[in-house]
Amino acid sequence: MEVDRQENTIAAISTAVSNSGIGIIRVSGNKAILIIDRIFEGKGKSLKEVSSHTAHYGVIKDGDLIIDEVLVLVMRGPHSYTGEDTVEIDCHGGALVMKKILETVIRYGAVPAEPGEFTKRAFLNGRMDLSQAEAVMDIICSKNEYAMKSSVNQLKGSISRKVKELRSIILHQVAYIESALDDPEHISLDGYGEELRSVIKPVVNEVKKMLDTADDGRIISEGIRTVILGKPNAGKSSLMNVLLGEERAIVTDVAGTTRDMLEEQIRLGDVFLKLVDTAGIRETEDIVEQIGVSRAKRAAEEADLIIYVVDGACPLDQNDQDIIEMVRGRRAVVLLNKSDLKLVIEVEDLEKKTGHPVITISAKEEIGLKKLEKVVSEMFFHGKIGFNDEIVITNVRHKMAFKNAFESLCMVMKGIEDEVPEDFLTIDLMDAYEKLGLIIGESVEEDLINEIFGKFCMGK
Repeated sequence: MEVDRQENTIAAISTAVSNSGIGIIRVSGNKAILIIDRIFEGKGKSLKEVSSHTAHYGVIKDGDLIIDEVLVLVMRGPHSYTGEDTVEIDCHGGALVMKKILETVIRYGAVPAEPGEFTKRAFLNGRMDLSQAEAVMDIICSKNEYAMKSSVNQLKGSISRKVKELRSIILHQVAYIESALDDPEHISLDGYGEELRSVIKPVVNEVKKMLDTADDGRIISEGIRTVILGKPNAGKSSLMNVLLGEERAIVTDVAGTTRDMLEEQIRLGDVFLKLVDTAGIRETEDIVEQIGVSRAKRAAEEADLIIYVVDGACPLDQNDQDIIEMVRGRRAVVLLNKSDLKLVIEVEDLEKKTGHPVITISAKEEIGLKKLEKVVSEMFFHGKIGFNDEIVITNVRHKMAFKNAFESLCMVMKGIEDEVPEDFLTIDLMDAYEKLGLIIGESVEEDLINEIFGKFCMGK
């Protein structure tokens, strides 16, 4: 952040700009209290004289014009979200009144805040590190309870503590090597390679453990990429409509109605799915339908979960056999559809053929879908959407930093095995140290900081 920008007092509406019960205008900077004191009229002391973390009833005025009745919260730095003097104006939540108050605050000396600038200042003022700042936005964007709890855990410093612990171990070894090289008469490096191996090996394992959580982390934060497969007329589009709670996909008795992929996002209990309905899998001479089938197969290859819908009123045919081969060895659940009709397929036989759990449903009558929710939850979250102290990497930037640090640490281990000189080992050790530091904001370029906070919403 430019120096003159950080010296400005910034202001923004921190709640949704729509009609609601309450709206909040947040103001932060060394003149925040002074500016609000000029437009606030209440009983008792001037805001310049009140204690920190106190609330005051009164009105916001622009000259003699009363704009709104408000509560003003005063929080003096460094004990505020940003680390600076901060004032929050709680007003009535009309879009017009919030806009009028913000315009008045700006007219009396504040400047409009940029997206994410309050959290950016909290980071620059040492109130939180970069991983915690990113967790703030992750909480705002959480799509399910598990993602929210994971983000809260990161905001409380779970990743920060782990990264600092690993960096401390690495730095201690670098310092020892550097000291030995500077003072070989008093500090010996004889046999140090084995000692270094024993220290760095657990660090490598910890970093690898972090990396291994990244796929689960993506599922937590983005949702489970789910593809619905089945032969034509199996009931895929009916299932899609039931899960969405609306007639989104066209449903007819004509086989091959769905020819392209239809993508939607749904919440199945506590599980968030990125759901794709695809063209029915079958051999066809229709060029357009062939393209749809090819896209369906491609989507299935990239999916986290496949929901295979079987027409239970018809015997399995070659199209079903082709789909069974596609789902073999994949995370999948099989839905034996049309239980409202006479089923000609046995659940046990279908389970043996597919190697996956089979749930009997009727998409038409909306029967059996609660069991689908339970099975998917068990498949990805062991049946319980909760969160413990385990750290899960949900941020792509963190994943890349851990990946680069892991590669550098592997180079250290190889260097020890090849008996390279210790001063060469420090190069890779320091590289791992710096890559881990990027996660918490150590040695981060200003452009990257601006990019990260630019993704935040206004007023946060």
